[in-house]
Amino acid sequence: MYDYIVVGGSQAGLAMGYQLKKLDVSFLIVDSGNEIGSAWLNRWDSLTLFTPKQYNGLPGLPYQGPNEYPTKVDVAAYLTNYVSKFKLPIQLKTTVQALHKNNQTYTLDTSMGELHCKNVVVATGPFHTPFIPDCAANIDAGITQLHSSAYKGPKQLQQGDTLVVGGGDSAVQILAEISETDRTCYSSGINSLASLPQSFLGKTLWWWLKNIGVLSLSKYSYLGKQIAKRMQPVIGTNVKKLLKKSNIKQVGRTVAATSNSITFSDTEVHSIKNIVWATGYKPDFSWLGNVKLDEQGYPENYRGVSAVQGLYFIGLPWMHTRGSATLGGVGKDSEYLHQYITNLTATPDNVPAGNFA
Repeated sequence: MYDYIVVGGSQAGLAMGYQLKKLDVSFLIVDSGNEIGSAWLNRWDSLTLFTPKQYNGLPGLPYQGPNEYPTKVDVAAYLTNYVSKFKLPIQLKTTVQALHKNNQTYTLDTSMGELHCKNVVVATGPFHTPFIPDCAANIDAGITQLHSSAYKGPKQLQQGDTLVVGGGDSAVQILAEISETDRTCYSSGINSLASLPQSFLGKTLWWWLKNIGVLSLSKYSYLGKQIAKRMQPVIGTNVKKLLKKSNIKQVGRTVAATSNSITFSDTEVHSIKNIVWATGYKPDFSWLGNVKLDEQGYPENYRGVSAVQGLYFIGLPWMHTRGSATLGGVGKDSEYLHQYITNLTATPDNVPAGNFA
């Protein structure tokens, strides 16, 4: 039996593994991927982070990658090196299907059999089930449809007009890439005003955000609450300029579809041959059992500490700050959990109360 099992082997799980290593406890990190960094490697080929490498390091290992703005391959290589440097125990190809608690012991039902431990750290991140609108089911089979999680590059698409649906960084990067091909592109959901440059007055955006204090704002503070309510701006791409390209047509919200016709809030198009749904994900924590979720569908917790004894979380969006789910921001949350567990070990009577089913 392990003292801790960490579910998820990407940046959040590895940052937690680093902290558990310092605590000198027995632990295992499990991940469903075939290799370290698979969550990054499975994304589209041209993916590049909009955060400079100096802001992407995990605890104990500054990021020293070759590119100022790392590619997905750079990130996977960094995570692989991290596991090797700190000799973190990780078991791949292991999907956790259910979690049970009996007295003081957790049992994890996995694709590789049962695992047992005293404590569980859930580090599965925010990206679980790709979200595609219901109307997609009405679209003719002759139209290629891909969620951004399955999109690799324009070679997957057939010739003809292409629709990209979504308003975040993924939608913008994918639209920009596809628009470089000889085809008409339709964009549904992008706000041309919601963008920020990667640098300003000789400093990177992240230098400004860090020094102004935006990156360290707690979600419980007034300013943190206001920022969390707003849609995250697109970073690093001049969206207004992108949407002015002659082969990009901006349309309204996608509202319906029938066979080969896509209806938007302001028009209807019949020529589309490809659709990329950059419409995000829905969280899925059903395998946790009867754990209370918040209105966004994430487990309730305070800075990663749940109301259930021995159950912790890390890597959730805005778990404490804007950076809680990011490569460079998850380290601070892991440090908090390290300190919490250290204090808990010193004063074991101060355990959280809660029920688990």
